[in-house]
Amino acid sequence: MVFNILTLFPGMVEAGLNTSILGRAAEKGLIRINAVDIRDFTENRHRRVDDYTYGGGAGMLMQAQPVYDAFLAAAGGRKHRVIYLTPQGRLFTQEYAAELAAEDEITLVCGHYEGIDERALEAMNAEPVSIGDYVLTGGELPAMVLVDAVSRLIPGVLGNHESADTESFGNGLLEYPQYSRPEEWMGMRVPEILLSGDHARVDAWRLEQSLLRTKERRPDLYEKYITEHPEEKAGKRAGNRKNTKKTHTGLQ
Repeated sequence: MVFNILTLFPGMVEAGLNTSILGRAAEKGLIRINAVDIRDFTENRHRRVDDYTYGGGAGMLMQAQPVYDAFLAAAGGRKHRVIYLTPQGRLFTQEYAAELAAEDEITLVCGHYEGIDERALEAMNAEPVSIGDYVLTGGELPAMVLVDAVSRLIPGVLGNHESADTESFGNGLLEYPQYSRPEEWMGMRVPEILLSGDHARVDAWRLEQSLLRTKERRPDLYEKYITEHPEEKAGKRAGNRKNTKKTHTGLQ
């Protein structure tokens, strides 16, 4: 997959995405990060890309011309999805990440100041997307979040193909607690069932823990899951925590 990222800070994007798992994926040719400097397309001799807003108001606005010309240079006339990172957009979720992972190319537009001239967004047919209900200084961090979340769903990017399926949100629930060696640490022991070698019982325990954790930490997700899987609501699975033998579950 090709990720075109229109930004005022290409170095920030490249440094953040060309390391670790994503860096190796790029080396293998599974993904390609194309960071495009919007300033390279301004017609202003001082490389300015912003100006005052019509109608007054605080702050500056990124102009349509350099943003759109950067888009044309990156996209080359190819029809593909264009995403504008903004707190006003559709909430980015794991389900949305899976939807985007089926694409061959995506252009991500990073705004700054008071945002981008609406005409450029309309000309690019940009989808507004938000990573959460808060405001950041620019779209670079949200763009990197989106690239990371989408890339790990592309076959071959993760070493273990099951990893993306078993993690939080893979089945609509938060992930169950995980443990590693040693069996006992600071007086806390790994739950005995995980040492049993009984894979069916381990799977059942993990589902139960996922249900309990989701009910406690994300009741909104829990209610949605139970609505779709009413058979899991029984006390034997996601009953009150106080009726369940308490074990140390760590943090995830």
